[in-house]
Amino acid sequence: MKNFIVIILSLIAVVTIAQDIRQLKDVKPEEDFENIWVKKISDDDHQTSFVIWVKQSVRLHKHAEHSENIYVLGGKGEMTINDEKFVIKKGDYFNIPKNTPHALKVLSSSPVKVLSIQSPKFTGEDRIFLDE
Repeated sequence: MKNFIVIILSLIAVVTIAQDIRQLKDVKPEEDFENIWVKKISDDDHQTSFVIWVKQSVRLHKHAEHSENIYVLGGKGEMTINDEKFVIKKGDYFNIPKNTPHALKVLSSSPVKVLSIQSPKFTGEDRIFLDE
């Protein structure tokens, strides 16, 4: 009986701590899109999390006040960070510090799908395009 109570209390603690549990493989765009689709999945004062799909490319840009952590969920692409280029694929993780130019060119027939966590909270106003 004691073990059963410990298991129940542990499950309650996990559910209470993990406010938003998602299977990212099940998160899909809500409609067809031309190049980029962004779905916000979490937001608080310290971070905003998105699932982002890219079919072709993301233009060179930076975020003056935000760092960005990327985990690749699918697809393959050529990532540019500053002057460095490297190939990204499912399972890769990388960090983009604030004020760092970055871009993406998709290399796969399927979209590149990533989990993007931006810190602090991202309102969409801190994207500065550099290739204009």
